[in-house]
Amino acid sequence: MKILITTDLFTTDTNGVVTSVRNLREELERKGHDVRILTLSENYRSRCENKVSYIRSLPVYVYPNVRMSFASGHRFIRELIAWRPDVIHSQCEFFTFRFARYIAKRTGAPIIHTYHTMYEQYVGYLFPSKRFGRWFVRAASRHLLKRVETIVAPTQKVEATLRGYEIEQPIRVVPSGISLEQFGCQLSDDLRCERRAALGFFEEHTVLVNLGRLGTEKNLGEILELFAKAHSTTPTLRLLIVGDGPAKHDLEKQAAKLGVADAVVFTGMVPPCAVQNYYQLGDIFVSASTSETQGLTYVEAAANALPLLCREDPCLEEILLSGENGYTYTCEAEFLNRLAEMLADPAWQGTAGKCSLTLSKRFDKRVFGDAIEQIYQEALASNG
Repeated sequence: MKILITTDLFTTDTNGVVTSVRNLREELERKGHDVRILTLSENYRSRCENKVSYIRSLPVYVYPNVRMSFASGHRFIRELIAWRPDVIHSQCEFFTFRFARYIAKRTGAPIIHTYHTMYEQYVGYLFPSKRFGRWFVRAASRHLLKRVETIVAPTQKVEATLRGYEIEQPIRVVPSGISLEQFGCQLSDDLRCERRAALGFFEEHTVLVNLGRLGTEKNLGEILELFAKAHSTTPTLRLLIVGDGPAKHDLEKQAAKLGVADAVVFTGMVPPCAVQNYYQLGDIFVSASTSETQGLTYVEAAANALPLLCREDPCLEEILLSGENGYTYTCEAEFLNRLAEMLADPAWQGTAGKCSLTLSKRFDKRVFGDAIEQIYQEALASNG
């Protein structure tokens, strides 16, 4: 098949959308499909390299790394129309979605669309009224998605949200895949100790780790508050926060205000090829986010054999089995009690890590690629 993937996000710092697109491309090409990507350039210059067309764009100053383009008549788009894709798989609802519709109209290719983002969690960036923002998200989603053949939801949480918007298109739940080969590369004990020591973590320390974009919607402020409470009774606790984003400065100030700055390490952005090394420097993965659609960081943490302690959220249903590889919490007391239980039983931590590793295997990117390929084939069959 000739498959065109459109995405607003491809040159930005790694996030769930970028990871999903790259893994999907790799799997489809491994299967012998001809895959091209249409995305936005990081500046006002267009270029084409390695079957990726980057369309010139301008920044949108409502959220970091968001860019816009209205260049539907660009020669790269004309070339993709002449190439005549069999299927178009759109990954974002904004500017490249317009390109996808434009190309689909001129080629007859069906559009498959993955709904990656829970926009209701982001309305504060755009609208002073959250109530109006939520209404706008629902109305806009209904309007846009009625134009696609099939919607891919990374989790049942996303499917339920879309059904709540009264969207009638077929929805298929397909968890985004990860590279188990990458996350299966374990650090040696000596190298792990060396790298932990470089960050100020030693044998007596238990390290809680969080990895991802540092945005307010990720609710890391709550993790800092809870960590400070736990640290007051367990001084050997440490917190490793891996990633960068608009909330980083405020989080650093919060850690200082809480009196735990010396026990919290912010690494900043790390290379995508090295993220597994940072998971492995931790002992327990923690998260307070309720904005996840894919929950890739939960899966990645599990693939690195970590127990999980996360705020309760539907996207955890497939990767966290309570009491077996971790716990969810709904309030401060639950977090502190569960953490104390985990810390008191190192043998359980080891067993839980093995359980996490087993659960992560269902998210292998090869399984992901097979499922998406099947959706393409069904779309082509129904498109006649």
